[in-house]
Amino acid sequence: MSYLDMPLGEIATQVPGATAILFKHNINFCDDGELALKTIIKIKALNADDIVPTIEALATRSGATEDWSKVNNKKLIAHILTRYHQVHSEQLTELIRLADCVESKHGSNQLCPNKLAKLLVVVKQELEEHMQKEKTALFPMLSKAHSPLLSGPINVMTTDHKHHIENLDRIYALTNNYLLPSEACNTWRALYLGLNEFIGDVHKLIHIENNILFARSLKKDVVARGGSGYESSRY
Repeated sequence: MSYLDMPLGEIATQVPGATAILFKHNINFCDDGELALKTIIKIKALNADDIVPTIEALATRSGATEDWSKVNNKKLIAHILTRYHQVHSEQLTELIRLADCVESKHGSNQLCPNKLAKLLVVVKQELEEHMQKEKTALFPMLSKAHSPLLSGPINVMTTDHKHHIENLDRIYALTNNYLLPSEACNTWRALYLGLNEFIGDVHKLIHIENNILFARSLKKDVVARGGSGYESSRY
């Protein structure tokens, strides 16, 4: 089925990140969730080409995984910067907005993830500080030949990774492992869908950095595929 023919509610709750596109175009996927995308585009006189291709790209964002152990550091770093660093900032900006909306509308519900928006703000700040350190200091070093000075900065980054995993566990606790009430609105469902994608992305990135990029730079055994090494029992 074309996304033009899909109800807004289905797009919002099946394509991680699509809510940001709908919000950008002032499309109310919660109240108008039963309307098809093409219907709301016609009502609001929008351009489908400004919306559909972006939704299609988001739907394929978490596609097949390449064996990054076979890619040199320069290309691997470029992939990390575009696929993860840039995407993390976009994901968290939208997740904070969704969490704030859910808390303001459903705060009295016992399953509502109250204080999640506040936690996500902290997660965003800490991740952006971490990513900036990588972009400006560590990655330029890793793009060059092996250096004995790498072990210190890499140890700092891997310690940060452990802290990031602890924050992800806090997200699980606040959401009761993504437990939704039967009456959950599309915004609430979209929030948990987006959280699931974001947390999966963080684990993939930590695996790529710890087990491939950092391991190779420290001349340790490289793990081609697998987890970050810090997964909880949920994985």
